[in-house]
Amino acid sequence: MTLPEGQVNTRYLLVVLLPLLSAPLYAADTIILLTPNPLGWWLIIFGVAFLIAEATLPNYGVIGLGGIVLFVIGAIILNNVDVPLPLMLGLGALSALLLIVLLIHALKTRPRQTVSGDAGLLGSVASVTRLQADDACGGWVMLQGEWWRVLCTTPLQSGQRVQVVARKGLLLRVTAADAALAGD
Repeated sequence: MTLPEGQVNTRYLLVVLLPLLSAPLYAADTIILLTPNPLGWWLIIFGVAFLIAEATLPNYGVIGLGGIVLFVIGAIILNNVDVPLPLMLGLGALSALLLIVLLIHALKTRPRQTVSGDAGLLGSVASVTRLQADDACGGWVMLQGEWWRVLCTTPLQSGQRVQVVARKGLLLRVTAADAALAGD
């Protein structure tokens, strides 16, 4: 996605500014946080921020995986604090499971067949609806909701099933569907 000149994508800006804005808070961590090792809490916070960023950015799990790793490392660092380690590891595993489900869902939507243009027409099968009066090898078919003029090397018959093999402008080159299937 390209933005007009002079505009900034605010989602990416927030991800970049998060570490910069947290530096003063990390310096004052002894005042704000009452735990012996605030690094664990900061890693957990960054892990959650990365998981939130994963939900809003189209990147197939890269940031989410990093968020889970930061979350679990932060939990391990906080092992000697009152937060139970099984709880943190369970939350990390739950986050990983959610990320895997989202990745599987996203990857299922990717490999869809082309349904438009030449790639969508080639190989399509349709019935000849009308023949041309002056040419027995030419006719008309209704394909993908449109009327197409077709041309075949052999004479066509009304109602005959034909398969598209090529397109040139508004003319489709076809072969008899039963001959095309037997030749494959």
